[in-house]
Amino acid sequence: MNAEGSVASTIAKKQFHRRTDKDRSQSIRLGLQGAFLLLNLWIGIEFYLWVRGLETGKVIVAERPAGVEGWLPIAGLMNARYLLATGRVPAVHPAALFLFLAFVVMSLLMKRAFCSWLCPVGTFSEALWKMGRAVFSWNVKMPKWLDVALRSLKYILLAFFVVLIGGMTAEALDGFMGSSYGLMLDVRMMNFFLDMSMTAALIVVALVVGSVFIKNLWCRYLCPYGALLGLVSVVSPVKIRRDVEACVDCGKCAKSCPAALPVDKLVQVRSAECTACFECIAACSTESALSFAFAPRKAERPAKRWQGRALHPLFVAMILVYIFAASVLYARITGHWKMNVTNDVYQQMITNVNALAHPEM
Repeated sequence: MNAEGSVASTIAKKQFHRRTDKDRSQSIRLGLQGAFLLLNLWIGIEFYLWVRGLETGKVIVAERPAGVEGWLPIAGLMNARYLLATGRVPAVHPAALFLFLAFVVMSLLMKRAFCSWLCPVGTFSEALWKMGRAVFSWNVKMPKWLDVALRSLKYILLAFFVVLIGGMTAEALDGFMGSSYGLMLDVRMMNFFLDMSMTAALIVVALVVGSVFIKNLWCRYLCPYGALLGLVSVVSPVKIRRDVEACVDCGKCAKSCPAALPVDKLVQVRSAECTACFECIAACSTESALSFAFAPRKAERPAKRWQGRALHPLFVAMILVYIFAASVLYARITGHWKMNVTNDVYQQMITNVNALAHPEM
């Protein structure tokens, strides 16, 4: 009997109950991705205009947007280490700390949902591989041994940063972040992308082109931030869960999973690679077979045991937005959102950064 015949036989044995509800998880997720992408675009434009205004002496945007520090995950990690060492919120890039902690809390509660629901890089990466699939009708499927080897790279990068930053004293952290280099991390990051060397440009192009053919190339193999959030997400109480009795073993969920996880073989997906993207749930056509849910109570019967404990995708989106908004609001109320640095000081430092980058000017 061929594979299709085997699946059909299994479905026949298991009494197939087709889903009657229309899955809206992907449209909800796409809406939140788009909103967060627009927010980051607005912050990026404001930051660019603020820097250019200080360079030219003409005020375009009066104040530096602190939200740009969301693009400084290493600064967020360093500030988290400083907070643990001293119990104090650092004065430099405090927004990076609160955004970092917000994304960690999201992963603790909602798996690695930040990566697939909010992260602009994740959104861009997803758009690239889906475009590749639409144009070429396929994406590259890595051999398992190579996939595992490449996935380890992001954990190696994470270990490097954790060991390096973990070994720094509070004084060393304070000294680095308070230096002109530390204060200008965001400006240097912007200048890196606006004035890339040929080598850097070729690497970025290679990553973009590779992402068209390989699902989530950067996120899956190279992003240390994703590695950290994935490790935190392992202990999340909410997971993709499969009702073995309801499942008809058609394999659609595993085939649709961007992380290539064997969802159809698991009762619950514990993997750090799961980003709670709901792609597997959207692909499932069987009533109550897959859910993003809390674990069942021991007294509950096995059949349809996730019902009543599953989270609607709209609720997931609301939780993510709430955690993000609450962290920003708390930082603002407590006076830990913006750095206490005047535009005059920034202007001098930006001039020095530009002089070092372009000594001939």
